[in-house]
Amino acid sequence: MPENHCDTMNITIIGMAGAGKSTIGKLLAKKLGYRFIDIDKVVEQKSRKSLQELIDSEGERALLELEEETVLGIQLNSTDKYVISPGGSIIYSRPAMEFLKTQSTVIFLDVSFEIITKRLSNFATRGMVGIRNKSLKELFDERRILYNKYADITIKLDKQNKVSETVDHIIKCLNK
Repeated sequence: MPENHCDTMNITIIGMAGAGKSTIGKLLAKKLGYRFIDIDKVVEQKSRKSLQELIDSEGERALLELEEETVLGIQLNSTDKYVISPGGSIIYSRPAMEFLKTQSTVIFLDVSFEIITKRLSNFATRGMVGIRNKSLKELFDERRILYNKYADITIKLDKQNKVSETVDHIIKCLNK
């Protein structure tokens, strides 16, 4: 009988800001009975600042370092399973991504640039690394290459996808 990935593996959801990582991750965790870890929320708790405040006061490098440190410091116990939702910029940390790949199945939510731009009206204040020096399109193109590089499973999403249908599709892909 084939191994059921949902029974044995943690899950990490990667993708651009606005892709739906937290929304989909929370529902996926609930459906599977897993614990949910939102890395952005942990970073904000650790720094006692929003992501944008952290960038404004300490710079993008500080956010990237704290994000990497947070991922590498995750304590995953063997009795629980986890859905992990890191920020979109975690992809710039090879050590964090290699750690996540050894600890989980990495799922890339591949959302079109058009949908991302519709969802991200607040990208200038959202705490996005790189947005001061590059256009959103340049960031999107740059990160998409890295998301594809690290993904075990890619879920292509368009505006028609409902969250619950996406979660069911992810579960099917994990069970293949």
